[in-house]
Amino acid sequence: MTVLQKLCLTCVSLLLTACTSSGSAIWDSIRAGVRPTPPVDQSTLSRDVSYLRLLVDGREVYLALGYVDDQPQGAVEVWYSAGREVLRLQGGRVVGTAGLLTEWRHVVLPELPAWRAMVGGHRWTRGRDVMPGYRMGVTDTLEVRGIPAPPDVKLTGFEGVALVWFEERAETMPADSALRLPPARYAVYVDEAGTETVVYGEQCIAADLCFAWQLWPTS
Repeated sequence: MTVLQKLCLTCVSLLLTACTSSGSAIWDSIRAGVRPTPPVDQSTLSRDVSYLRLLVDGREVYLALGYVDDQPQGAVEVWYSAGREVLRLQGGRVVGTAGLLTEWRHVVLPELPAWRAMVGGHRWTRGRDVMPGYRMGVTDTLEVRGIPAPPDVKLTGFEGVALVWFEERAETMPADSALRLPPARYAVYVDEAGTETVVYGEQCIAADLCFAWQLWPTS
């Protein structure tokens, strides 16, 4: 099976019983003071379901792909935990969350160029509504550019695969320090046909709520 086949996202029915035995393992591990959940047995992951491997505070958990929502700026992948917390990704970037202590709602991204066109740098603006606190219309001016492969990433299983790495950092930050976010990083795989797939990302949705994720092939 080719790398592309392994990375291919499929729109599937939600199948979460294989992800974890706890009701909310993923976001329980995020919330401070909540008892850690046991590690996931990877052998229980279904070959018929697409997963994200999520790392939070050294813990490893999995989300299942619920469906893909076609949007003008690109498809939005909607991923679910066993407790039905939701993570929405568009082109590898977080564009929505639900069920967390911090939630992003109504995230607005422009139509961005291909990743390869942004290696030398690209400036763009993101809008987001943040809960709690009803902080609406938060605007981030960001710059994304190519970087050498970082030595400290948490990506696994892609040894020998050529990836293009990017860093995305804020050029201007909101006045509220709670809304200021550390830089994000992404790894992009480009196949022989030129199709780009973001296979790994590190992003924060609050100053104190950050995670790393990667596509997790089960076949």
